[in-house]
Amino acid sequence: MACDTGTKPIEEIETAVSEKEQTNNIENKKENKMASSLVLRKSPEFKMDAYNAQTGHYETVSSEDYTGKWSVVCFYPADFTFVCPTEIAAMNAKYDEFKEMGVEILAVSTDTKFSHKRFVETEPLLKGLKLTIGADPTGTVSRAFGVMIEEEGVALRGRFLINPEGTVVAQEVQAPSVGRNVHEFLRQVKAWQHAEKTGEVCPAGWTPGGKTLPVNTDVEQMTGRVGDYITVEEIMS
Repeated sequence: MACDTGTKPIEEIETAVSEKEQTNNIENKKENKMASSLVLRKSPEFKMDAYNAQTGHYETVSSEDYTGKWSVVCFYPADFTFVCPTEIAAMNAKYDEFKEMGVEILAVSTDTKFSHKRFVETEPLLKGLKLTIGADPTGTVSRAFGVMIEEEGVALRGRFLINPEGTVVAQEVQAPSVGRNVHEFLRQVKAWQHAEKTGEVCPAGWTPGGKTLPVNTDVEQMTGRVGDYITVEEIMS
């Protein structure tokens, strides 16, 4: 069952394919880099300039900085836009809660580090910002994560949750016009941390203290009988 496989990276569990199939896969990836799923794959490696809003200084960030930690890489289209500062402000409002959970946050857009600095200094919503914002003006990192809109030179709204082993366990990618929900994302992080710590699986809408599903100890009896363990009312509460 898919529920029982955990978060082992796909590269480690895929069966061997023919040389011809491998070649075709490579060509397909070259032709279609946007919005390909990274879930259950190793997070792309990266290194880029950044603006650390908490210190007010420029710095260099890389994927190595997040090794062994829970982390989220959160792409947004551009500085000095309209929905973007609302998302950044929402993530910042929950910054301390994420930190208490051991989660590092990296925001990224295709703007330069200089643009990031000015954006933070002038946008009222970003007053007191604690986040670090990565600068990806060449689009290299955005392409690696499959969120680059080539025609516009900006990234989609892509958010990637990465576990301490460096595996992407969740991603959310959407078009620029609608902002994401930080409350739902925070809930997902709590659920993922619980699942990876306990080996249990979390039903829809799970929050701390809620029922999990005993697939690890009672999988045969559960098959086709999930409703014996949890009700719709409990799921929706």
